[in-house]
Amino acid sequence: MDAITNWEEVPIFEGEESEAAFWVENQIALRLMESAVASSPEASESVNITLRIDPRMLARLKRLARSRYLNYQSMMKQWLSERLEQELRDNR
Repeated sequence: MDAITNWEEVPIFEGEESEAAFWVENQIALRLMESAVASSPEASESVNITLRIDPRMLARLKRLARSRYLNYQSMMKQWLSERLEQELRDNR
């Protein structure tokens, strides 16, 4: 299995099948994951919130995050950040 050491090594996927095939052969290097979390500007200025989620949805989120070698909360923050940026771009 190849270790991804730079985020630019992760391609833009055509669909779920191509993404799944990529992750079967590749994984994110631990150092890259740690640096992404440690160097995040949000990490030093974050605020705790409570979010109620259906238990089945939470189980699916955790399973998906685990398959990507991510913490499910970090994955959710990444998704929220990406969607926020998209919404801000679309509303200009």
